[in-house]
Amino acid sequence: MNRETTLLIHGSNGRMGRALLRLCADLPGCRMVGAVSRSRPAQRVLDGVPHFAATELAAVPAFDVAVDFSLPDGFDGVLALCRERGAALVSGTTGLSDHQVRSADAAAAEIPLFWASNFSIGVAVLHALVEQAAGALSGWDCDIVEAHHTRKLDAPSGTALTLGAAARAGGAEPRYASLRAGDIVGEHLVQFAGQGERIELVHRASSRDVFASGALHAARWLAGRPPGRYSMRDLFAPTDATLARSGEPR
Repeated sequence: MNRETTLLIHGSNGRMGRALLRLCADLPGCRMVGAVSRSRPAQRVLDGVPHFAATELAAVPAFDVAVDFSLPDGFDGVLALCRERGAALVSGTTGLSDHQVRSADAAAAEIPLFWASNFSIGVAVLHALVEQAAGALSGWDCDIVEAHHTRKLDAPSGTALTLGAAARAGGAEPRYASLRAGDIVGEHLVQFAGQGERIELVHRASSRDVFASGALHAARWLAGRPPGRYSMRDLFAPTDATLARSGEPR
């Protein structure tokens, strides 16, 4: 992509938001034009980037793509802003309500919208492996165990639920267990158990940078694309002919 992509970081005070701000500053081809947090910023401009409170969304400058890692109660505002501005939205906010899912679907008729529960390449591969294993292991038990830091609110995690959707696509019926402990970045175990044998597929993230890097890659990829719902499957598709949109925020 030759043209510079301008980004708005929404949820900038969170752990993912801080990682996005740090990585975007050194990413060629991207420029941050604003950062939004829930509370009023203590410093209006930091490292050349203007900061805004969530109540000041109308005042943010023009942008190509909003990258949202906030909470469900902040999702509606950034979605409405993107629709109003005709800008693209990349979101990793999980725990969305059914109403918010329907709102995202409606918005995708007007703007390019990319949602994923997890932006790591490894988890994208894990989805495919889980669906393949579920299809090959008919009748085996399927359990998904996820672990995150103590401040994560939704359980099971959005990633666990999308892995569960992959398992169901292969014919399995997953069960879930959630752990909240310490500062765990993110761990997901998908276990298939049969008589006398067991298969475990595991992904462990040791740094939020893998998610932030994936989200920034998605933002650059999404800029300028036609309206529609996009996912990690589209991002890593062998061609750009990705008119069929898959996956729903949960």
